[in-house]
Amino acid sequence: MSTIFTRIVNGEIPCYKVAENADYLAFLDINPLKEGHTLVIPKTEVNYIFDVEDELHAGLWNFAKKIGKAIEKVVPCKRIGITVIGLEVPHAHIHLIPLNSMHDMDFRNPKLSFTPEEFTRIAEKISAAI
Repeated sequence: MSTIFTRIVNGEIPCYKVAENADYLAFLDINPLKEGHTLVIPKTEVNYIFDVEDELHAGLWNFAKKIGKAIEKVVPCKRIGITVIGLEVPHAHIHLIPLNSMHDMDFRNPKLSFTPEEFTRIAEKISAAI
């Protein structure tokens, strides 16, 4: 059975897309820790990030770097935090989270809530900054 991320890649489930190319997709986390919290995935479904083929793995990080730089341009923050946990969805993914303190990356923090219009606005701003 396909992961939720594969279903997003296939257009079966909508997302707030930030960027996409032939191999990768970046979209807003729908349960964000901070405004601009973005997930970056390879379109190829691989459970564990260290099992991603070398060339695709390197490209994933380069793609994430572009997205992180764009987030920094539009979301006030000191830095973009990066984490790879991968337990909640069995599809390799990178979390990009705007940070003003180390506490901002704590996944025990309450998740933020945005309207569909706010999510769309945030995604469009980041996308335009790429």
